[in-house]
Amino acid sequence: MAGTLYLCATPIGNLDDMTFRVIETLKKVDLIAAEDTRHSIKLMNHFQIKTKMTSYHEYNKYDKAKILVKQMLEGKDIALVTDAGTPGISDPGEELVRQCHEAGIRVTALPGACALINALVISGRPARRFCFEAFLPYDKKERKKILDQLQDETRTIILYEAPHHLEKTLRDLKESLGNRKMTLCRELTKKYESVHLTTIEDLLEKLETNPPRGECVLIIEGRSFEELEEESRESFLKMPLEEHMAIYLNQGYSRKEAMKMTAKDRGVSKRDIYQQLLQQK
Repeated sequence: MAGTLYLCATPIGNLDDMTFRVIETLKKVDLIAAEDTRHSIKLMNHFQIKTKMTSYHEYNKYDKAKILVKQMLEGKDIALVTDAGTPGISDPGEELVRQCHEAGIRVTALPGACALINALVISGRPARRFCFEAFLPYDKKERKKILDQLQDETRTIILYEAPHHLEKTLRDLKESLGNRKMTLCRELTKKYESVHLTTIEDLLEKLETNPPRGECVLIIEGRSFEELEEESRESFLKMPLEEHMAIYLNQGYSRKEAMKMTAKDRGVSKRDIYQQLLQQK
């Protein structure tokens, strides 16, 4: 009978956030796969966990996952831990989970600390709809592509960033998104945890005299539907009416249907469109 993969959330700063269930599971599994064994050994020693560990990280995730899957198919139970937080979020764990599912191995998650959720709920920003981008890519082309996609994002945006890269990231965000309202969360769950409601521009100014310390989570407001609709309406109003109508006529709509959709785009009545078209004849 095949074993099970346990995704075990570990503290993101405060060791008291380790759950009893995770401790018990880490003690009873046959093997712990850790993103960095040198880092995780401190956690294991603190909770007197003696289970054997092996490394599973970004640079060996494909080949090592195959080895771990083979061991689970032979009946071993394996726990996966990341350096901090929930495995599979912005770390190589998702590859192991994928291979486990393909092999028919049971995967279960033991909930616990998650930096993006902690930051979101204390940020003071809308939490009903959000998108998580983790760390922005370092490759310039890929980074620009992601930032371009975020320009019209209406959901709250969550990013991770290291303190020494924060200023550059904020400048890129300002250039792409403009001066948005945002919240900077630092040192989550630790003694000097801070939550700073600000704007991108104001935060950039403060960084000049007060460089940040500790890992950062950026919670950035999305654009409102009203703002996007107004921009769309303004762009249509700049377009000649017949050209606007042609967009829908060329798609096979009748003239009556095209007038109705054009009126909606421009925020006017269909009668207004009809009158304008008459005047242009």
